[in-house]
Formats: sequence, C-alpha cells, structure tokens
Amino acid sequence: MKHRFVIEKQNSYLKNLLISLSVFAAIFLIFWLGVSSVSSKAHEEELHTLQTAVTRGITHCYAIEGVYPKSLTYLKENYGLTYDEDKYFIDYQPQGSNLMPDVTIITKADGKPVRL
Repeated sequence: MKHRFVIEKQNSYLKNLLISLSVFAAIFLIFWLGVSSVSSKAHEEELHTLQTAVTRGITHCYAIEGVYPKSLTYLKENYGLTYDEDKYFIDYQPQGSNLMPDVTIITKADGKPVRL
C-alpha cells in the first residue's frame, strides 16, 4: 500500500511543477509583450519629436533669414538641431532658397524612411 501513495506524490509533484512553469511562462510573456509595446511607442515618439524639431528648425531659419537652410549642418550649427546620428540618418535635399527642402529621416535599425 505504501507504493501507491508514493506514485501519487510523484504525479502530484510533476503536475504542480508543470502548472507553476506554465503560470511563470504566461506572466513572463505578458511582461515581455508589455515592455515591447512601450519600447515601440517610445521609438515612435522619438521619431515624431525629431520630425518636429527638423521642421521647426527649417521654418525658424526661413522666418528669420528669409531663405531656407542650405544644409542640415547649417541647421545644426546655427539653430541647435541635435539628434542621435548613430540611430537616425537625415537626407536633406535643398530645393532652392525659397522652396522647402526635401527631408527624409531614416531609422538606421530598420531602414524605414519617413518623409516630412
């Protein structure tokens, strides 16, 4: 009769272990999805902030000087534009002194361009 109870204890232990692991995996998955979602949202906000900063810098230059900036470097040096150059590439194509430049921001990690 003693053997019968030992087998039940082992089955019960394995069952509890599997339930515990399943609950842990589910909680970990929910946590990971939450962190991933927040990270994605933060990246979108950062990109939007950069777009806004570039547009404001260009517009501010035009309002003060009467011409659009000749280059992105000009914006950086004279209007304080800063961004993470390791993370973003900004393609700045001037169209003329009185036409808004063509600006494309590319995230280096995923390579998806965003036009202003």
